[in-house]
This record gives sequence, C-alpha cells and structure tokens, in this order.
Amino acid sequence: MDADDPTLLDRWRAGDQPAGRALFQRYFDAMYRFFATKCDEPDELVQATFLAIVKAKDQFAGRSSFRTYLYTVARHELYRHCRGKRRDGQFDPYVSTVAGMMTSAPGKLARGEDHRRLIEAMRALPVEQQTLLELHYWEDLDAAALGEVFELAPGAIRTRLTRARAALRDQLEKLAEIPRDRLATDVDLDAYARTFSGLRAS
Repeated sequence: MDADDPTLLDRWRAGDQPAGRALFQRYFDAMYRFFATKCDEPDELVQATFLAIVKAKDQFAGRSSFRTYLYTVARHELYRHCRGKRRDGQFDPYVSTVAGMMTSAPGKLARGEDHRRLIEAMRALPVEQQTLLELHYWEDLDAAALGEVFELAPGAIRTRLTRARAALRDQLEKLAEIPRDRLATDVDLDAYARTFSGLRAS
C-alpha cells in the first residue's frame, strides 16, 4: 500500500485490518531501532507499542502526525518498561540511565567502533536525554516534532537539546578515543552522530 499515514489510519479505523498491518510495517524498523539501544527486549517493546496503538487507535485526533504520535506512545512504553526493571519501581527519566539496566553490550548493536562508542556514550546519559538525541539525530525529528513527542514547547526542546549535546560531548570525551576537533562545535557533534542515521540497531 502506498497510501499516506492518515489514509491508512482512517481505513484501519473503518475495519480494514490490512491497512493497519501496512501502517505498522511501515514503522517497524524505526520502532525496533528506537528500543534496541535502550532495552534488552526490543521486539517485546515494539509489540507493546503497537498493541497500545491498537487499543487506543480512536484516541489519535490527528492534531500531530501519526509518526510523532507513535513515538510518543513508544516513549511512554519505554518509561513503563524501565520502571518495571527497578525493584523499587522508582525511575526518573531525567536521572536514570539504561546503562545499568541493560545486559547487552553496545558492540552487539553497533556497526563499527565509532557506532559502538556513540551508543555507549548515549546509554550513559539520562534516558530522557538519550531518547531526545536519538530521535533528533537518527529519526530526524526537529524541535516542533520533538515537542509533540515530549509534550513540551519547541523552545523548551531547543534548550534541552543544547544540554543534551553538552552531556553527550562530555561522555564521548571521557572515552578519550575521539579526536577533540571532531566534536569541537555542535555542528561537528551533530554531523558525527548523524553519520549513523538509518542503521538498524540489531
């Protein structure tokens, strides 16, 4: 099916199951990539996200794109999963990192040493910052789209992106394996991180 997302969604709502499957198939790789750097069970989280969409398909009002709506649901599913991984149930996306919750090594996800290093640095960030940067760099979401996903104003997103870039640069420099001039400016850092856009983390 070559129909756009709203058309597929409307058909699905009307009972066209192939349209729903086509919509999910369109976004499966992106969803898998989203979860693979943040949990040990990406397939389960992809299924959980799609199931949540199925259960609440009539709640999508079309005020945002289906793509950003999907990432919003995925973000909530990720945070629910992270809370479940903690024995005390305490999870703060602004503080907690996935580095201590995942058992898979970055090398299993990476395509080369630079990619491995970047994933390792990302996973050392608070989950909120990691998610923000990955969606910005690897899914090419701008401040407006990120604002829809994180339920914040674009101005607040830009501020958080600035802080997240600084935190990522610090983590990469701690690894002491990347020439400093490759990360000298935000433009350099963005170009470096976007090198890995489109790679399937599996």
